Amino acid sequence: MKKLELLCVGKIKEDYLNAGINEYLKRLGRYCSVSVREIPDRKDDGAAREAESADILAAESGYKVLADLKGRELTSEQFADALDKAYLTNGKVQFIIGGSRGVTEEVRRSADLIVSFGKMTFPHRLMRLIAAEQLYRAFTIIAGTSYHK
Repeated sequence: MKKLELLCVGKIKEDYLNAGINEYLKRLGRYCSVSVREIPDRKDDGAAREAESADILAAESGYKVLADLKGRELTSEQFADALDKAYLTNGKVQFIIGGSRGVTEEVRRSADLIVSFGKMTFPHRLMRLIAAEQLYRAFTIIAGTSYHK
């Protein structure tokens, strides 16, 4: 079975976000084994981004997709195609969401694919919900179900 891991910096404290994220994770369970690994976010002491990035690098595994403002903007179909191809060569995809201060260049270089969800700025915690929905959408496109219109 395909494995998908969301590797995220920080915890989601808001119940309404957790409810949405959990709904999409449940739906994803039809298509893959899905898990979430949270890396603690650091206090902004001038080195937080570097420390969080080091934690990300230590936890990386599988085909790594990084959400980053400097990434490629893809359509949902292009994203689904990229995931489908990733699973041809690797049994696990790890979707990485860095901290609110971003990630280091070393994390960017280690990623197999860097995607952007557009030029707009979203609250950091909301990105996990957006990513979960887009990952679910991608799997439904791959499966040919009617969710994506």
